[in-house]
Amino acid sequence: MTSIFDSALLNPAPSVVPQRSLLRLISRVRIEVMDALDAELAPFEISSAQMIVLATVANGEADSAAGLCKGISYDPGAMTRMIDRLEQKGLLRRLPRPDDRRTTNLELTEEGTALYPKLAAAKEVVQARFLRGFSADEVRMFEGLLNRMLANR
Repeated sequence: MTSIFDSALLNPAPSVVPQRSLLRLISRVRIEVMDALDAELAPFEISSAQMIVLATVANGEADSAAGLCKGISYDPGAMTRMIDRLEQKGLLRRLPRPDDRRTTNLELTEEGTALYPKLAAAKEVVQARFLRGFSADEVRMFEGLLNRMLANR
């Protein structure tokens, strides 16, 4: 089996356009997706970054600021401010942890729980737009390739 390090993907010919490199394309797609998601979420007065925090809590992937920072690679100071804003909007609340008074758990409020399905639907609209023209098999393959990249960290 040939290693990817032996392939032309990582050792492109000098004629390869830098704007088309794999990492540059991934970065561009991320920026475009987040911008589209911001536009789709604007009626709810929620940013894409706030939606990611709400989704992470709603899906049980993290229940603390530290867990959010680790799970989505976010600066702790910025995360504290983000949680403050979501708390001010009445979508998220901090609950004291009985076993550790230095930290708090996070959970969606009733309003956050009611809003979350609308936010998830907005995300699906954006995802469908970016995957327009892809077959179901191509989407599964793309997901698999991205998961393999993440596993290589």
